[in-house]
Amino acid sequence: MEKQEIKDLLEIIDQQVSSSILGGMHEKYDELEQLGYIEIHKGAVQHSANLTPAGLAYLEELRHHSV
Repeated sequence: MEKQEIKDLLEIIDQQVSSSILGGMHEKYDELEQLGYIEIHKGAVQHSANLTPAGLAYLEELRHHSV
């Protein structure tokens, strides 16, 4: 994923506190989880994701460097 795309997804998750994973987006969310930026909650029918401390830090870095 491009940095801008990562930033956009992290900002959506940050704004929603717990972001539902929309159809067709699982691969992107899985990639963000592998990078350590989000945690995916798969216990419910509709999976959701939250930012990790590393994800919050990376998002702040991206915001300050205007990707």
